[in-house]
Amino acid sequence: MSNQVAFRDAPFQLRGSTFTMMVLKVSDPHNPNFFPVLSGKIAQAPNFFRHAGVVLDLDDLPAGTPFDMDAFCKLLKNLGLMAVGLQGGTKEQQDAALARGMALISAPRGKVEMFDPLAGTGRSPAQGLANVQVQPQAPAAPTPAPAPAPAPLPEPAPQRSAMVITENVRSGRQIYAPGGDLVVIGSVSPGAELLADGSIHVYGALRGRALAGVSGDQTSRIFCQSLDAELVSIAGLYRVSEDIGKDIRRRQVQIYLNNGYLHIDPLATNVA
Repeated sequence: MSNQVAFRDAPFQLRGSTFTMMVLKVSDPHNPNFFPVLSGKIAQAPNFFRHAGVVLDLDDLPAGTPFDMDAFCKLLKNLGLMAVGLQGGTKEQQDAALARGMALISAPRGKVEMFDPLAGTGRSPAQGLANVQVQPQAPAAPTPAPAPAPAPLPEPAPQRSAMVITENVRSGRQIYAPGGDLVVIGSVSPGAELLADGSIHVYGALRGRALAGVSGDQTSRIFCQSLDAELVSIAGLYRVSEDIGKDIRRRQVQIYLNNGYLHIDPLATNVA
């Protein structure tokens, strides 16, 4: 039996996929207001948080702070949240997470920035020659000045591709546009999910979930003709249905970040 036939007849498939997952950054688990405030947040959108999986992020937990993984996860479960993974933490905390059946999840890689060794020093490449004294030579043929080096061409702006979906997105379907924008020429049903590294454009009603800038691009935006979403998010900052005011529901809107806040602004007044 060939490998191809064996693979086709296998009783399972391994696939890569993308899921919306909340991350709970824990910096002070012993604060008496921790769970009351979290409970209040959950009460604002109980349907969204019910049995939701969360990843615990312990990168901001001060070194040496005692942390009872088992007790903490049980308190989360009492609120309806299921701890499914751990990001960061000490070896002891990671072992405790593994003992509870949680996954160890690596932090997403940050953007790579080019380093200029002269940046911040107050010097330019030419300043190293500022104090060099050139003594006049005995009669000699003048040497032509070297031609100036050509100015470096500006780097072209990265081209962002777009994925275009020319049909309605039905409930239960998930569409991800890696490295670019997502355009839906239709409506998005409840239970459907749109994800894009860039912006999201919906030329119809948005009733499911839309998450733009999932790789951290805070300039991404969401546009739709009629807003009735279960959740909208830009670069990890989100707003659920219960937090969307009635004055902007079923209106043509744009959603964007400004000064760290998620804004939803109508684009035009609906015509009756």
